Amino acid sequence: MRPSIDFVLNGERVSLADEDPTRTLLTWLREARRLVGTKEGCAEGDCGACTVVLAEPGADGAVSYQPANSCILFLGALDGREVITVEGLKNGAALHPAQQAMVDCHGSQCGFCTPGFVMALYAHYKDRKLELCDALAGNLCRCTGYQPILAAGERMDALRKDERSLDGARAARLGALPRDAVLVRAGGKRFFSPISVDELAKYLVESPRATILAGGTDLGLAVTKAHRDLDDVVYIGRVAELKAIDAGDPLCIGGAVPLAEAHEHLARIHADIGELLRRFGGAQVRACGTLAGNIANGSPIGDSMPVLLALNAELELQRGAARRLLPLGSFYTGYRKSLLQPGEFIRMVRVLRLAPGARFAAYKLSKRFDQDISAVCGAFYVHGGETRFGFGGMAATPARATRAEVAYSKGVEEACAALAQDFKPLTDQRASAWYRLTAAQNLLRKFHAQVGPRALLELEA
Repeated sequence: MRPSIDFVLNGERVSLADEDPTRTLLTWLREARRLVGTKEGCAEGDCGACTVVLAEPGADGAVSYQPANSCILFLGALDGREVITVEGLKNGAALHPAQQAMVDCHGSQCGFCTPGFVMALYAHYKDRKLELCDALAGNLCRCTGYQPILAAGERMDALRKDERSLDGARAARLGALPRDAVLVRAGGKRFFSPISVDELAKYLVESPRATILAGGTDLGLAVTKAHRDLDDVVYIGRVAELKAIDAGDPLCIGGAVPLAEAHEHLARIHADIGELLRRFGGAQVRACGTLAGNIANGSPIGDSMPVLLALNAELELQRGAARRLLPLGSFYTGYRKSLLQPGEFIRMVRVLRLAPGARFAAYKLSKRFDQDISAVCGAFYVHGGETRFGFGGMAATPARATRAEVAYSKGVEEACAALAQDFKPLTDQRASAWYRLTAAQNLLRKFHAQVGPRALLELEA
């Protein structure tokens, strides 16, 4: 078992054996390597000033490029990847098209956020899966100079160069990195990075109190904001079985599948799911965070859960060699608490596709469109005699509105009244209790207006 973290930084092979594996990439870049173009703004993955690009080989051998927030990315998660910072974009004396376009379009303003925007543009330049505005949704310009930045994003195409030789050299460097399991002991800490689910299960049985790390988009804040020491960490991002997707029915999403990839498949179930998940964090968060991690964290305002609750999703849990299936609706026991046992992990999320004729809708209410936490999130499913309403932001956990589901067969207003029995929401900085309940009732009315009385007739039949 390898005692080092091996990766590539701007073309240079790096091997770290004595470095704290839970140190953030941002602090290591700035303090150990003096690569200060990567900035710290929020230290929680919201502003994008710390954006870098991660390159790694895909299943087809091609190199994939994803933006990432280095402020909440642990060094231990870099094994087998290449980290590209703003300093690594130039090819000799020539600026990269993403950089040159920012110069040409006067996109720098004060300059603080510019490197992060350049790296987000570079990721978009290499992988055009997102619209430009969506690709930049995880970056904050404090000078409100978005127009020239968007213009720079459009101009990159005119400056595009042939990078096949650079991509080939990168693929060769990545191919030369070792691919075995990693166990690093440094500074009194232990960091295990398995490559198979059997290795993972065995370790967690022996160390049931170890902290499971997936994308780190939530756990990273435990270090940057809560200043916790994570002494025993298991990183699941290299476990092949957990990165698999079975696109059948049910749709089966492995426990280490990034949100961006999971959302791509979930969006095919219904257009509303794609639109809601488009507003889930920014591209950097979706590239690193995982669907199973979002579920396991149990945040009451996690936007994945209302949709999954309405779709009656199931979790496949594993401890050692034993596996069990659990409905998501039974998973949570309290605020950020669940039925996960010590040493157990989410192996897979199973999501049934919509039955023919089923009616479904999902809505998110927040103070701004992009990169914002929900005040209320609701998802609604009606088919035949089945009714499922999933909500986030209404209780200590994401939950189904079981009383409203039963009352809906009597009428939409009866169901709206029953929501007041299902939930007693809190008032916080995002919304008042009155707003949350009223908004949830209005979302149910909106759903009813969209599906029409026919859904009630089906329930009565």
